[in-house]
Amino acid sequence: MYLHLGLDKVIICDEILGIFDLDNTTVSANTRDYLARAEKSGEVENICTDLPKSFVVCMKDGKRKIYITQIASSTILKRLGSKPGTE
Repeated sequence: MYLHLGLDKVIICDEILGIFDLDNTTVSANTRDYLARAEKSGEVENICTDLPKSFVVCMKDGKRKIYITQIASSTILKRLGSKPGTE
């Protein structure tokens, strides 16, 4: 199944490793460092035009990709819950 993350970005649900709320997770210096390193190595894709609310970590063909999105993590989880096979 597929998941729409905002703008024109759609990903395959099976590729998702984690969905994280930016307000809660970036309090930690470890998370900020993780995102900074990923951005430096070109693994981050910003897919929002407004204030970012969450980030989604994916793995495809052994490569990590992190999507920064304006959609709240709770909304993404609700979308995943409505997909067949994700109950």
